Amino acid sequence: MDRGTERGAPPSRGAGNGAADGPAAAGRVPLAVVVVDRDGMVSHWSRGASRLFGATKEEAIGRSAADLLPVSGALAEDTPPYGVYAAYDGLGPDLESSLDGGLSYPAAGRARLTVPGADRVDVLWWAYPLVGPGRERLLVLAADAGALHQDLDLDEGTVAVERIAPAFALHTDFPGADELARRLPEILPSMSVGESARIVAQILELGYPVMEFSQNDRVPVTPDWGVPRRAERKARRERAARAAAEGLPLPQEELDEGEDLEYVAVRERLEFLNEVSGRIGTSLDLSRTIVEVSRAVVPRFTDVAGTYLREQVVAGEGFPDGVPDTTTMWHRVALEHTDEPGRWDDVVPVGEAMPFPAHTPFFQCMTTGEPVLVPRISEQMGHAIASQFEKRDIRPLITGRSMLVVPLKARNVVLGFMILLRHPERVEFNDMDRVTGAELAARAGLVLDNARMYTFQESVAETLQDSMLPHIPPRMAGCDIATRYLPGTLLGRVGGDWFDAVKLPGARTALVVGDVMGHGLNSAAMMGQLRTAVQTMAALDLPPAQLLRNLDDLAQRLGDTYLATCLYAVYDPIASELHIANAGHIPPVIVRAGDGRSELLDLPTGAPIGVGGVPFEAVRVRVAPGDRLLMCTDGLVEVRGEDIGVGLATLTESAAHPAASMDDACDAIIRALNPRGGRKDDVALLMARLNGIEPDDVAEWRISLDPVEVGRARAVVREQLHDWGLGRLAGGAELMVSELVTNAVRHSHSRPVELRLVRGDSLLCEVDDDDHDLPNLLSAGPTDEHGRGLRVVSTLAREWGASRTKAGKTVWFELTLPRR
Repeated sequence: MDRGTERGAPPSRGAGNGAADGPAAAGRVPLAVVVVDRDGMVSHWSRGASRLFGATKEEAIGRSAADLLPVSGALAEDTPPYGVYAAYDGLGPDLESSLDGGLSYPAAGRARLTVPGADRVDVLWWAYPLVGPGRERLLVLAADAGALHQDLDLDEGTVAVERIAPAFALHTDFPGADELARRLPEILPSMSVGESARIVAQILELGYPVMEFSQNDRVPVTPDWGVPRRAERKARRERAARAAAEGLPLPQEELDEGEDLEYVAVRERLEFLNEVSGRIGTSLDLSRTIVEVSRAVVPRFTDVAGTYLREQVVAGEGFPDGVPDTTTMWHRVALEHTDEPGRWDDVVPVGEAMPFPAHTPFFQCMTTGEPVLVPRISEQMGHAIASQFEKRDIRPLITGRSMLVVPLKARNVVLGFMILLRHPERVEFNDMDRVTGAELAARAGLVLDNARMYTFQESVAETLQDSMLPHIPPRMAGCDIATRYLPGTLLGRVGGDWFDAVKLPGARTALVVGDVMGHGLNSAAMMGQLRTAVQTMAALDLPPAQLLRNLDDLAQRLGDTYLATCLYAVYDPIASELHIANAGHIPPVIVRAGDGRSELLDLPTGAPIGVGGVPFEAVRVRVAPGDRLLMCTDGLVEVRGEDIGVGLATLTESAAHPAASMDDACDAIIRALNPRGGRKDDVALLMARLNGIEPDDVAEWRISLDPVEVGRARAVVREQLHDWGLGRLAGGAELMVSELVTNAVRHSHSRPVELRLVRGDSLLCEVDDDDHDLPNLLSAGPTDEHGRGLRVVSTLAREWGASRTKAGKTVWFELTLPRR
């Protein structure tokens, strides 16, 4: 439902004698503001009242309001000292009152009157009782109905009471305007606190009366759903009883009036339910849906609405099983009310979880799945309910109120319930309200279940995707790495973007970024398969072009449903070189450390993975220590309707900006590109600072295939570690090198064994030979002559491993460097 806000035009300075100085512009209706004191005398008369009723302020102040306001039924002709006011709404004058025998609720009506110097004027009026110690007793607002009907096109006998909210402003030069502005929620009790606060702010900002209304939400003036108040119904029953006793029929007009009222009540409830259905379920976000459901019923149907959901629903763990019991935890997920701000929030805060005992009406509702109606909460029941709130006394908030508890069900399972409370002075919930509440809860339960299922599926997909994304250490051999992954916002929160970093022999590192086209679980699953395949083939030390070739063949075997782009780069920190191949991916950016210049690397584009039958090429790029390599997916740079070159230029420019750390640099890039039309696709970003390894930190030897050479290997390692100041590691390193070199000499075929030590963040030792069979970790017995070497390495090393190479295999281990 679209809600429009129309503002009344500021009244002119001169007092006119007509209903208006001219035809009102669309939506601009001047208002008359009149305040009546306890003696029935006018204490305030605005300029709008002078124009509408034809009397000046000087003539009106201090005079009887009944003489000046010829509005049918607005004021009694013989006003007692304390002001008994009756209201006429076109349906009967016998409205129940409880405020000192006067009007106890807002009322409205219409009348035709004759204004001196003008034609007869059709007037709409609103009367609001003022409660407090002051002398002001009644606030009356009036407007020219003719001008209003030109804009609203209302039917006869109806006004948009629920959505027309006439107000006053400081511009009316009323001395008590500040106090009335502060008390607007009391003057308009049918409004929520948030709505009334917004209207007050608008009034004070504009400085003249404001009128809010909706053109497509019209309700009759009668209070409480158009049903006659109890006093009127009681009087009609008494007249019907007397007529039956005397054998006389009840006047037809009374019969018609009762039937019309009941018809109006049913129609309004149906319209209310239809309106609520249109206001909830606008989003599949569970938290937003919960707030929509709570706000839809306040204040029109109830004054307080608290929403509780089962723990499994809030946690997104799927559909809850079984009937709730006294151990079931219920989370308070929303609380909407018309009381003063903070009154409920401190006592029953949102987010609290608690069980409910079996003696409470809440337990009855959630176990039976049926609404529970409590006409008035007695002191005894209030005490029983409050007993479960530790150190908080909620009895003043609930005692004396009418309560309706309605279940939120889906597929015959209770997901939660709503507690609806009405103020003590408001009409109690009745059986008709019970039916309305049950229908309301059924619709809300369906919407909540849809949001719950979406949230659950989204949680499963995100968990799947998170499990597939790697946890890359921030430092690897010769390089620092920072990564970012951002799920999509509109096209789907789950996608096929990924990144990875794989440790390779020779202190090298493979850097990977890929993107499976499409979104959803299938794309995420395909991404997991491709990422695993890349890790496996990278461990075989395949050249980049050959790896992409094999990945394309694998995608063909998996099916032709999905395509993927991939960028695969191998960084050699010793040779200061990148070996890169591209499969349809956007090119990487390199930022040179020497001059801070950034550029897109010119690579052969290649076809996406899954096309099949296309060649892939690899290029070698020289790099210097401190250079930064930036690889990302197209979700970061691509905006619908815009050339991707614009995004790539922004990426290149933002990558060149200096930053305190790698993480700060990644965040700066995302901030620079995200505002460009809003990010809709998921994003994978990998940044590597290529630090390199100095030649003095690398030592290499060739060991001939002679068992005597094992002793020389121990000696050169011991000497090198002492030269590097790592003598504390010499003992363990010698032992492990001895075991690995002995195995290599024993199994190598013809090529000499190569031994390498690399000093970086850790001490890396590698032993290469030309045998392709990888060693196995064995459990050697007390009498076995072999099988203990790798067990020793596994025990002493921080990390160890073996991988195949083009010429054979590499077995390696790492040791943690001692603190300096």
